[in-house]
Amino acid sequence: MIRQALYRLLILWAMLVLCTSKGLAQQVADENFHYSIPAPMYAASSGPLIIFDEAHHNASTLRGAYSPFAKLLRSDGYQVVSSKEPVSSGLLKEATIYVTVNAMYDLEDWNLPARSAFSADEIELLVKWVADGGSLFLVTDHMPCGASVQKLAARFGFNIINGFALRKDGMPEIFSKERNTLLSNDITSPAGQEIDSIMCWGGTGFIAPSDAQVISVLGDDYNIYLPSDVAQIKKPLPDTLPYISGRGLVNGAYLHFGKGRIVIFGDGAPFSAQLQGIKSAKRGMNHPSAMQHAPFLLHIIHWLDRKL
Repeated sequence: MIRQALYRLLILWAMLVLCTSKGLAQQVADENFHYSIPAPMYAASSGPLIIFDEAHHNASTLRGAYSPFAKLLRSDGYQVVSSKEPVSSGLLKEATIYVTVNAMYDLEDWNLPARSAFSADEIELLVKWVADGGSLFLVTDHMPCGASVQKLAARFGFNIINGFALRKDGMPEIFSKERNTLLSNDITSPAGQEIDSIMCWGGTGFIAPSDAQVISVLGDDYNIYLPSDVAQIKKPLPDTLPYISGRGLVNGAYLHFGKGRIVIFGDGAPFSAQLQGIKSAKRGMNHPSAMQHAPFLLHIIHWLDRKL
């Protein structure tokens, strides 16, 4: 068991090398990250309850990479708590927003066949809760995270690809309105609070339903690679590795669903703030090219909270 866990950790490190070109390195939360909110939405700890899922082998936790996520939203007045309980009516009853990031079926088995991190009963409860007025923020990532939420996302009309979205040229993943890869909408273009660009670090893509609003698009600059074994993701990529074009695929979108709302994003890094390697390279909201990520996250939460 320990040997298998170490093997998976080495594979994860190898994928980080491929996707970031930063070298073999450990990532830790940037505890010094701070974003000053000029006018918090709520007084301290008086805002709605946000439940952060830690019940589905989530690679991201509020004590780990997503501690800056919680810090930012708490500074905006929200109550943010983690939960290691499966989805239930009782759990969702008091929540305004349910957040799940990088849910996985199994931390050790990343290969095909794909399996859902959420049970059929949990999916039914979440779908009904959103339809009745709840708000879901579903953040996923590259294989196997995409497969782990495919069934859940499909109930809202989203087809998540269980692969690795990588730029063909290996350049930094900047999505911008200037390049028409970041689109104008309620989340990116509220009056006086425009988001002009965001940055990603790999992840995956998906097909959004026709009634969804797209946030960011992949396009011809991307391929999504579809290994059957994560060990196939290495430098250089094998010529035999199957892939599909990123054309027509997106990695961010939102949707009104019944009385509720859902936001889906295909990369978990943009909403974290991490330090990587001995040089403490920044990754996420703290990156120099991601200066608008904190307000971007706030816009997402405010839209889910019906404040935007």
